[in-house]
Parts: sequence; C-alpha cells; structure tokens
Amino acid sequence: LSGMEGSVMPIVVSHGEGQAVFQAGDIDQVDVALRYVDGLGQVTDRYPLNPNGSPNAIAGLTSKDGRATIMMPHPERVYKRDQLSWKPEGWDEFSGWYRMFANARKSFN
Repeated sequence: LSGMEGSVMPIVVSHGEGQAVFQAGDIDQVDVALRYVDGLGQVTDRYPLNPNGSPNAIAGLTSKDGRATIMMPHPERVYKRDQLSWKPEGWDEFSGWYRMFANARKSFN
C-alpha cells in the first residue's frame, strides 16, 4: 500500500458475511491498513458503506512486520478505471487500486 496513504477509492464487495471480530488485545497485534469511509471520507460503521459491520470500519489489516496484508474489498476487480461505477477525475486507464499491484511487482524486482 506504499504511496496510497490517504487515498479514498471505490471498492467491490462480493459477499454479505465476513465481519471482522477481535478478542481483547488481538487488534494490538496488527496495524489497520484500510477502513470503510462515507462519501465525505469519514470513517463509517453504517451499512451499506461498511457492508459487514466491521468494528472501527476495518476493511484491511497488515502484520506489524509489513509482510502480510489481508482485506475484505476486492481490488483485483477494479484495477482499471472502466471497471468502476464511479471514479475520481484524473484517473486515466488505471484506477487507484492498480498502484497496489504495481507495488507488489516492484517488491519482486
């Protein structure tokens, strides 16, 4: 997610289950990488903007060492601008999610 800090991007959600549930202290073992936000960029717990009702609007987590990231959205389905129902002005061929895949490729070179 390097270089994507502060990004607000549309996502694809393809399920109605999968709510994140944590035991006391679990959340301290990871970093919150992604959160669900509303149209104003404010973190939200409201459905349908937070489709699974995940606490603190958590949409993705990263291990403390940065080696693993898990997420509920499906960025592989919206890496091109034309795959989105809505897109910010200025996106050319690729959506903002493409950067995540470009970053992964860089890490292997």
